[in-house]
Amino acid sequence: MTTHSPTPTGELPAVAAPDETAPSVKVAPLIAVLVVSAFVMILNETLLSVALPTLMADLSITAVTAQWLATGFMLTMAVVIPTTGFLMKRLASRRVFQLAMGLFLVGTTAAMLAPSFAVLLGARVVQAAGTAMVLPLLMTTILALVPLRSRGLVMGLVGVVISAAPALGPSISGFVLEHGTWHHLFALMLPIIVIALVIGLLFMRNHTEPEKVSLDVVSVVLSALGFGGAVYALSSISRVVEGEARLLPLLAGGIGLVSLAAFALRQVRRVGRGDEPLLDLRPLRVRTYTVSLLVMMLSFATMLGTVTALPLYMTGALGMNTFAVGLTMLPGAAASGLLGPLVGALYDRLGPRPIVIPGAALMAASSWLAMVLLDGEASQGLVIALNVPLGLGMAMVMTPLMALSLGALPRAQYGHGSAILNTLQQLAAALGTAVFIALLTLGAAVAAQGGASGPIAQAAGASWAFSAGGVMTSIAVVLACTLRPSREPAQG
Repeated sequence: MTTHSPTPTGELPAVAAPDETAPSVKVAPLIAVLVVSAFVMILNETLLSVALPTLMADLSITAVTAQWLATGFMLTMAVVIPTTGFLMKRLASRRVFQLAMGLFLVGTTAAMLAPSFAVLLGARVVQAAGTAMVLPLLMTTILALVPLRSRGLVMGLVGVVISAAPALGPSISGFVLEHGTWHHLFALMLPIIVIALVIGLLFMRNHTEPEKVSLDVVSVVLSALGFGGAVYALSSISRVVEGEARLLPLLAGGIGLVSLAAFALRQVRRVGRGDEPLLDLRPLRVRTYTVSLLVMMLSFATMLGTVTALPLYMTGALGMNTFAVGLTMLPGAAASGLLGPLVGALYDRLGPRPIVIPGAALMAASSWLAMVLLDGEASQGLVIALNVPLGLGMAMVMTPLMALSLGALPRAQYGHGSAILNTLQQLAAALGTAVFIALLTLGAAVAAQGGASGPIAQAAGASWAFSAGGVMTSIAVVLACTLRPSREPAQG
């Protein structure tokens, strides 16, 4: 088996392109099924954001308890994703697909029928376990089977999943809740997943062979404590700001940081001894991969924070109902989804910099303008006009950088590179959501103390939140300018 050693610059050597090494499979239907499956699963992550007040009333739970439906989902994702690199080596790709879809199907069915909060929370955890496996599987399948010359176009579809699906969740939720109950949110997904599973079983063939690698249990425990503790601490920032809970989040954050340091050290040592790591961290030594990762994290944190804070602003400051909120969020999500494939095709022709830098700048401009212009009297049209550029910019950032970052790795590192990317995206999602909500809460409290009325105070808090997006995306612009202008071909 050929091994790859880093060059003195830290770049892993390129590996053969899949044009010649990819197995003969029906690629297009397979990619389509994986894209649809991943889209539904990622959409599901933000589907309940608008439904939380309804769930609180229906299940007789507090806002803090209801928030666990989002926190539990993110925690599970953060714990499971680091193991996907191991899973994709230990299991054939078809088996990983069956496991992921089966878990999500069971979780969705249980959520649809859930009679209580405890059952619903358990169902969300099962859903998250399946979701954690699908996106890495989709990315590694594309990298293994799609020729380099077409990879940007296909990655554009993944960009739709990453950027449009989370933004579309609140829109769909608002429409469904206007005419049904929260149970129907899960009923809507069920037939799509069943059809995708059946079609996937027809077309999915193994493009990876199982390897006899052992599971490092100590690494699994350290990973769970580290990533789980970090996500919990980040998701609790708003409660810390409100003074509700401080000791537990701080303790979880401390344990998380120590565990992450121990986890990283153990992975490096296992690689040095020639043992199989749970999560191979060598992709982080590739500059192109790491810079791309940082830009994607900052952009994703801004998008998820905005998707969470904007509906709260529209309901609290502008007095919109859930249907109006969903309608207002829809154009931004649609813009991101429609632009994704076009951006992918442009990436194949132009490379990353001419697309990523303007995209990050568009997100920054949208965030700063939202901070200034979205007050207590803003029109629905203005909210849409500021949200659409954010969605467009997100597509322009995520699509090229996913292809660029993973394409800079050797084929043997695809699984681990994808696992790192998706794990850090969950941390970015937790960070963005937590920071936006904390600033919204703090800004509203400060405004209220100054004598502002409820809606005006909510608008002031939203302005604080959107400033966080402006800062993060401005940093992303600077980092994007350091990306190398030419794409590094992946070899296999």
